[in-house]
Amino acid sequence: MFFVSEISLAIRKTIFEKFNNADERFTNDEVFAELQKSGKIDSALTIDDMEQHFTELCDAGVMRNIAQNFTTQWFKLFDPLEQIKCNSCHAEIPINKSEEKNCPISSCNASI
Repeated sequence: MFFVSEISLAIRKTIFEKFNNADERFTNDEVFAELQKSGKIDSALTIDDMEQHFTELCDAGVMRNIAQNFTTQWFKLFDPLEQIKCNSCHAEIPINKSEEKNCPISSCNASI
């Protein structure tokens, strides 16, 4: 079972809203800029602080790293994300069709 952090969930939601196309690529810098612009992350965080969260989403099978240049990473989704509501914790969670259908929020873990 794979659980997401609060930051990883914010990244998922940003990808769902802005970059939800399996045929197009996007960068960690683009996602980070959207997170900063929307105020979804602490303003003290840097792009380097985010690397583990992008890796977490790659490990979960949401996306794959297709290229890297210093701190910029390019990603592609395996499948578009779908917004699913957990009936237990009522969280709206963007997941792809190949992920486990359990709530990735560690305090919940209910079947979706």
